[in-house]
Amino acid sequence: MNKLSTIAEAFGMESHESTNTTASANTAKSPHKAFIPFITCGDPDLATTRALILKMQAEGADLIELGIPFSDPCAEGPVIQEANIRALAEGVCTDDIFALVEDLTQVTPLVHVPLVFMTYANVVFSYGAERFMKRCQEVGIQGIILPDVPFEEREEFLPYCEKHGVALISLIAPTSKDRIEKIARAAQGFVYLVSSMGTTGERSEIRGDLADMVHEIKRYTSIPCAIGFGISTPDQARKMAAITDGVIVGSAIVKLVGKYGKDAPVEVGRFVKDMKTACITADAK
Repeated sequence: MNKLSTIAEAFGMESHESTNTTASANTAKSPHKAFIPFITCGDPDLATTRALILKMQAEGADLIELGIPFSDPCAEGPVIQEANIRALAEGVCTDDIFALVEDLTQVTPLVHVPLVFMTYANVVFSYGAERFMKRCQEVGIQGIILPDVPFEEREEFLPYCEKHGVALISLIAPTSKDRIEKIARAAQGFVYLVSSMGTTGERSEIRGDLADMVHEIKRYTSIPCAIGFGISTPDQARKMAAITDGVIVGSAIVKLVGKYGKDAPVEVGRFVKDMKTACITADAK
């Protein structure tokens, strides 16, 4: 069976408990700053998605977020919305994505870094919540991010996630200040710290109080914390990696996929390499 790294190991942290029965703990490494890229599955097609996953892993991605396309991705800005439209127009469905992941992690297998899904509640509901989490376990998906599900409503999914060993990853936003403690204490996998309000997308400026928020989160949990939303340059990645455990980048990568289409893996690979180098540079300071 393929030995996937756990989410904790993606951050160089020791894994005391596997989040998925397909995962196997490796030798504990020194903590390092993780680079986490996001792509929309099926954009422009599943063959390119496969190539992108392999290229991003080869160029240093520590964990990869896979978006399951949805017709109303309310947390996304125009770049990722358009990627969802392209993927759905291609006819990509959830079962196709499960099959792709299963091939990469179990059948072939070629992927060893952790994979997590980012999608929306209706995608899981329409598939059947328990059936969805069971398939995640079978194919090696270690976590799921549901940006349209408030922390207080996570109980609709949590029992199925826990039954099948899938981390239900919580988001903390700048407006979460009075709720940071309860969200952080219950967090699984890693904490996704949203850098700014609004939808996903590249930003020239990222708010300056994130270090204080990371410090507050760390008061209540020992699991990793990664910052996402708006990060698009190596300089931004370096600054964010200096204050937290990992950096998440989506729109800048999806923009490259939209521009280069089936030739995107080469360009995305270069970008991922540069961003991972920036994280390493921050780690060395």
